[in-house]
Amino acid sequence: MRRHWREQAPAEAVPGELPPDRTAAVTELFQVHYPQLVRLARFLVDDEETAEDVVMDAFVALNRRWSAIRDPHDAYRYVRSCVLNGARSQLRRRRVVRLHQAQTEVPASGLPVDPDVAAAGSTRATVIALLRTLPNRQRQVLVLRYFANLSESEIADALGISPGSVKTHAARGMSAMARALGEVR
Repeated sequence: MRRHWREQAPAEAVPGELPPDRTAAVTELFQVHYPQLVRLARFLVDDEETAEDVVMDAFVALNRRWSAIRDPHDAYRYVRSCVLNGARSQLRRRRVVRLHQAQTEVPASGLPVDPDVAAAGSTRATVIALLRTLPNRQRQVLVLRYFANLSESEIADALGISPGSVKTHAARGMSAMARALGEVR
């Protein structure tokens, strides 16, 4: 995504001193970081409303855990971590819903079933089943790359790993799926 030349880069800086009052501090963090956190969540979940819900839930969690926060940088990192985890949870929920819907959909009686559509459905079910067999990190990288259409750097930021690790996990995951697909066919 290219930024317009007038648009500011996301502010990574956290206010040096947060107000001593929890409500004022969380409000200040919210005002400073809400837009960039919504953008991050939107990249992950590809839906504006869900992204806003994820960010709001993260700030609610921050408010609940405020007594454990000692440093302003920790507060922002905590919220960002909550956003990433909430987005991953949303992606998992969507995957479960899609899988459940795919299993329960039955063609209307009397209508011919297109063989290409049937093959595509079985291929999708096979890919989803194979994704479940991968280690968590490989599965996360492949889902963020191919289902959420994130770049390597966006995936690295989202998962808190290096771009090189993203490439390694993607290559290993694709290799394992290719081997498994070779055995399935």
